[in-house]
Amino acid sequence: MAGNSFGNVFKLTTFGESHGEAIGGVIDGCPPGLEIDFKAIETEMARRKPGQSDIVTQRKEPDTVTFLSGIFEGKTTGMPIGFTIKNNNQKPKDYAHIKDVYRPSHADYTYQKKYGIRDYRGGGRSSARETACRVVAGAIAKQLLKSVKIHAYTSSVGTIYLEKPYQALDFNKIESNAVRCPDPDVAAKMIEKIKTVRKAGNTIGGTVTCVLQNVPAGLGEPVFNKLHAELGKAMLSINAVKGFEYGSGFCGAEMMGSDHNDLFATDGTTKTNLSGGIQGGISNGMDIYFRVAFKPVATIIQRQSALNTSGELVNMQGKGRHDPCVVPRAVPIVEAMAALVLADYYLLNKLY
Repeated sequence: MAGNSFGNVFKLTTFGESHGEAIGGVIDGCPPGLEIDFKAIETEMARRKPGQSDIVTQRKEPDTVTFLSGIFEGKTTGMPIGFTIKNNNQKPKDYAHIKDVYRPSHADYTYQKKYGIRDYRGGGRSSARETACRVVAGAIAKQLLKSVKIHAYTSSVGTIYLEKPYQALDFNKIESNAVRCPDPDVAAKMIEKIKTVRKAGNTIGGTVTCVLQNVPAGLGEPVFNKLHAELGKAMLSINAVKGFEYGSGFCGAEMMGSDHNDLFATDGTTKTNLSGGIQGGISNGMDIYFRVAFKPVATIIQRQSALNTSGELVNMQGKGRHDPCVVPRAVPIVEAMAALVLADYYLLNKLY
């Protein structure tokens, strides 16, 4: 199975399945001498882990990280950093009913067609449980990027939108509520909507907005490895993501050039930032901001038609522990993937 690694210089390779013994990863390319804040890693893991509130999956996992290599006396050695995260709350029997059934909009059918075999327990390798490994690596990447500030937050759930621009928000309020929306009034509406959807045995999608501040100018490569292209790849690699836009995004397609152009100030900054902090695929020193769209979780607790391994259409009903909305738990994952991209380009600039 290819495609288990991300990055060029700062590189993460992950392994493991949702209901296997453990998941884990190897981080290669981290410079030596970086003092690791293990508490900060625990904090990031707590933000992503299941069972943290009544609007997410109730699977209980401590998500304790065990480091196996690459760290000595609290500092990185420059060697590969290996780590594992045990799966303590496995319930493979919850998935026995789909052993011979392909769930709609899941990876079941495509994995079977590609590999001729699949792990039906929670989706196996296709499960979003794998993203815990990304959060570990992202937490270390954040510590490498000491001056860069990375803030992601829930900006919509269904048709409930946070309409304030990010400049008007207090990022300190992101963690003040279960949905991770920095506006308490909008957050309350989002939470109520998710609870209503959950009671109906259904799911709902939404968006995460991410803001990267104090990013130095000059990160990114100008042709195939543009900074925004790598950020897009990073976000689209996250489970359930259906869209990515940065800067003015799709709204920019409706504008005139005279309105869209970011005019310079004498110090090289721009008076507006519709470019989203990236021009020609390279960071320009302004804030980088982007939005990521997440679909509704495919597993719903309602009866629906599905295809079985014999080629028959059958009725099935979702079971097990699933998020009614992935967006709140996706916030730290978006931050982690952004950190991995920036760390990679930061180190690439040092090499060349």
